[in-house]
Amino acid sequence: MDENIEPLDRGPFFHGTKAALNIGDSLKPNYQSNFQNKKSNYIYFTAALEAAKWGAELAASDNQERIYIVEPAGEFENDPNLTDQRFPGNPTRSYRSSEPVKIIAELGVWERHSDEQIKQMLESLEELTKQDKNIIYD
Repeated sequence: MDENIEPLDRGPFFHGTKAALNIGDSLKPNYQSNFQNKKSNYIYFTAALEAAKWGAELAASDNQERIYIVEPAGEFENDPNLTDQRFPGNPTRSYRSSEPVKIIAELGVWERHSDEQIKQMLESLEELTKQDKNIIYD
C-alpha cells in the first residue's frame, strides 16, 4: 500500500471458513468460493469477529468451522456486497482483495451462533435465492 494513503482499516483481519489451512498459507483469488459453486475473483475478509463467525458457520462444507487471522498482501476495498447492498458505511468492516491474504494465526476459541440463529440465517439466504436476490458481486 502507498504509505501516503490512509488504510481503510488497520485490523486485525479475520477470514471465516471451513477449509483446513496452515499458518503461512496464502488465500488467493480464483479459487472456489465458500458460498457459491463458482470461482471467486476476490478474497473476502473482515475486521469484525462477528462477520468472520458467520463466514465460518455459513461456508458450504461439512468440515470444521475455522477463523483465521489474516494479513492482506496488497490493497483492498470495501466489500460492495455488504456495504452497498445491506450495510451502508461498512459497519461489518468487510473487505475484499484481488491480491492474496496470508494466514498468520488461527483463532482457537470463539463462541459460535446458536443452531437456531444459523438455521434462521440459512433460511433467509434460501429465501433471497428464491427471489434471485442472493447475488455476490464478484
